[in-house]
Amino acid sequence: MRGPVYLRLLAHARRHAGAADAEDVLQEALIAALRDGRDDLTDTGNIRWLRGVIRNKAKMLRRSTWRAHRRDGEWQTDGIEPETSSSEESVLPALPQALRVVALLALTGHSRREIGYLLNLTDTALRQRLVALKRKLREAGLGSPAEFTGLNLDLAYGRIRDALLPQLLRQGGVFASHDPDGHLFVVRRSQNQ
Repeated sequence: MRGPVYLRLLAHARRHAGAADAEDVLQEALIAALRDGRDDLTDTGNIRWLRGVIRNKAKMLRRSTWRAHRRDGEWQTDGIEPETSSSEESVLPALPQALRVVALLALTGHSRREIGYLLNLTDTALRQRLVALKRKLREAGLGSPAEFTGLNLDLAYGRIRDALLPQLLRQGGVFASHDPDGHLFVVRRSQNQ
């Protein structure tokens, strides 16, 4: 359908939705017309109805695009961390071995209970190491990294890791892990040689 009616409707869609989205908006409007039984494009009532549908679809498209842009912008600004300075990069290697291990385990997402289990530490000893670690970071002029919030998350890291091995073996992966929300993923070798 490339007749004069289609071209006028396309021009109307360009006016309301912009050149990039005009054809999509027009197509959605034509589908709505077919569903509604308004497929006679010689009827001026149907053309007026279709022009209104195009205007409404263009408004909805602009609104959803704006919302998606705002949502993506919020997500990007939430995740922005200040660039690491040379003092941040030099703090971790300068820590004593016991504190460095605790810091690395905390930064890789382990919970307090898991760190205590892995290092065979009592809760009191682990608490003392965490306090000492935070003190060292303050002395270096740094706050606690955002990754240390993992020590307070309420995820069942042990259960998650127990579920990783069967997934890894079943799917023939190279390694398996989880995201901060606890969703599992398995990485496999490429099947392409």
